[in-house]
Parts: sequence; structure tokens; C-alpha cells
Amino acid sequence: MLIVDSQVHIWINTQMAPIHRQVPSFTAEDLIAEMDEAGVDRVILHPPGVVPNGNEVAIAAANAHPDRFRVLGWVHMDQEERSAPKLAGWRDTPGMAGLRFLFIAPGRETWPTDGTLDWIWPIANEQKMPVGLLAHDFLPTLGGIAEKYPDIPFLIDHLGASPFKKNAESFETLPDLVALAKYPNVAVKMSGANGNSTDPYPHTNIHDSLHRIFDAFGPDRSFWGTDLSRMNCSYRECVTLFTEELPWLTGRDLELVMGEALCNWIGWDLPA
Repeated sequence: MLIVDSQVHIWINTQMAPIHRQVPSFTAEDLIAEMDEAGVDRVILHPPGVVPNGNEVAIAAANAHPDRFRVLGWVHMDQEERSAPKLAGWRDTPGMAGLRFLFIAPGRETWPTDGTLDWIWPIANEQKMPVGLLAHDFLPTLGGIAEKYPDIPFLIDHLGASPFKKNAESFETLPDLVALAKYPNVAVKMSGANGNSTDPYPHTNIHDSLHRIFDAFGPDRSFWGTDLSRMNCSYRECVTLFTEELPWLTGRDLELVMGEALCNWIGWDLPA
């Protein structure tokens, strides 16, 4: 079974936010060692938005290991004149599969709703470019965007939940997330699930929420993942939570959720 992680960060000489590992560097080689130990075949790299050279680090990793990595990169969202020309040939860069944005830095909180991003959607729609979003706090707004721009394959980060909350509180946004399943161009990364629970592995207190999300989006739009650098468990446990502990996720559905569906969504060819 192909196992593809929908979200991991790597970085070099960077101070990451406190919710992530507090190490100066977490390189592609470091990640590959952990992937091999956990049985993970591929990873979608997300250059951290706080890292000025994050795209370059991730693209270098994808070029060095094209069978292991693809990238959802970022541009300056509030600088259309500077960024729009870059998007014209964005995916011509080997390894670059699309875009991913987050809005938790001070001053960005209103960008998804105040028009700051309006210039991005038509470009992404024309190019059918995958766009990942940390969208837990503006999920209702995303519905209107997805409807207006049906050729953008959206990926909602982290179960539509806040990475700063735990247990039932982290799934307060679940109704808003499930409501987006009616848009066929919206998918959800089931990333970071282990980190949403303070219960010991296998985190049974979140299983029902995972099931609700899967039932809403189905196996073709539900993508396993981790956000590895903020997990307080082993990489292998992130895998086995889905492959061994969810009795409703089996057979072909499991194969799709664990990797094949994500590759189809972003246009990464499956292994021969």
C-alpha cells in the first residue's frame, strides 16, 4: 500500500513556532530517515511561512528525491504585483505541485475574508492549481470561494480543526467542515489527528470525529497526514492510527486515504 503524508515541514537554520520541534534544522535527510522507519513512501512538503527561503529548501529536497517529495509552496499573498507573475509558471518548477497558505501570523487574520486573496483565486482556477489552506477559522467563507472557482482543488489542513486546541474543543468546527463536502473541489487533509487528542494512543476519543469526516468527504477526498514536527508520538503511530485502529477504514478505502487519493488530487503520478 502506498503511504503518502499530506503535510510535513522541513527547515534549515530556523526558529520554528513553539508547537513544532525546537531544533534549528530538520532536513530532507532527517525526514527520509523517519519516513523509512515508519513505512511512509512519499511526503507533501509545506515550506513554513516564517522561513524566507522555505520554498527553495523544499524544492531542493524534491529535486534531490523526486520519488519521495512534492511541494505546496507559498507566495506573498498581500503583494499581487510581486507575486502574480510568479504564479504564471508556478508548477513549471520541478517538484512544485501547488500552493498552501496559513493566516495565523499577526496581521494576516482577516486576509481570507477582506479581499486580500481575491487576486489569487482566478489564477489558481485557470491553472487548476491545488491550494491548501489552514482554514479552521473561515470554513464558511471557503464554501463561497469553492463554488465560484470550481476548478481549484482545495485541500483543507488538519481536519478543519485548530492546531492549538485538543480533544472535543478542536472539533468545534466539524459542522462547518462537513458542510463543505457538498463542493466536489474541496478535500480534507486528515493530518495531525494524533495531536488533536490528549488521550493515549490510539486516541479513541477522536475516532468518531474522524469517522464523520470520512463519511462526509469519502475516500477520494480524505487524505491521511501528520504535520510531523508537532506530533508528540512516533511517526509509526500516526500511520497505524489509520491503518490498524479504525475498523471502518479498510480495503480500497484505506488504500485511497493513505496515499492514492492525494496523489490523484495534486497530480502526482502513482508508482508503476
